[in-house]
Amino acid sequence: MSRHSVGVLGSLRATFMRELLIIWRSPGDMVNPLMFFVIAVSLFPLGGDPSPAYLSGIAAGVVWVTALLAVMLSMESLFRGDYEDGSLEQLLLSPQPLYFHLLAKVAGHWLLTGLPLVLLSPLLAMMLALPEQAYAPLMLGLLLGTPTLNLIGAIGMALTVGLGRSGLLLAVLVLPLSIPVLVFGTGMVQTALAGLPFTGLAALLGALLALALSLAPLAIGAALRISVN
Repeated sequence: MSRHSVGVLGSLRATFMRELLIIWRSPGDMVNPLMFFVIAVSLFPLGGDPSPAYLSGIAAGVVWVTALLAVMLSMESLFRGDYEDGSLEQLLLSPQPLYFHLLAKVAGHWLLTGLPLVLLSPLLAMMLALPEQAYAPLMLGLLLGTPTLNLIGAIGMALTVGLGRSGLLLAVLVLPLSIPVLVFGTGMVQTALAGLPFTGLAALLGALLALALSLAPLAIGAALRISVN
């Protein structure tokens, strides 16, 4: 391996570890989306029909929609601190490949904000009376879908990072692009409940993730250059 390759890998590792450290030192950025996820899902049995038949019918949609909103809530911390302290400009001016640095940054952010949603989803599904055979497709769908939602949200956040309050604009930008992920994710659960194989929908979610991994960092980089300049 050449010295240049070693330098690039070390730089990417530093970007990834820095993102983890930033979120770890600001526990609110990690806890707030998770608490919102739990509280929002918990309100549905209290505000609607508490019968298991009704709850199991809406469980997949409730979990996925609240997961999307939780991901959007966590996006506020992705580039804001870097923009305010000037390190975002340094990242854009770095001779290292911006594509992989942005990918490492989003991956570190998802690891501490998106992965906990996936791990907690079976408990919330149990609370919503979702049958056990749907737990695996629900977790698999979230495991494939939440990184895609993070990458889509990162594009919206990159476009609005220079604005003081970007919550509504971020929602307008992100929600339409997130609909296919929600449709395929909830479809996996409903297909499993019907006793049918859900691997086809899982493959579609995987294809969306691959597409997002390929194109989203390019869009994020272009959006950041527009916002910073």
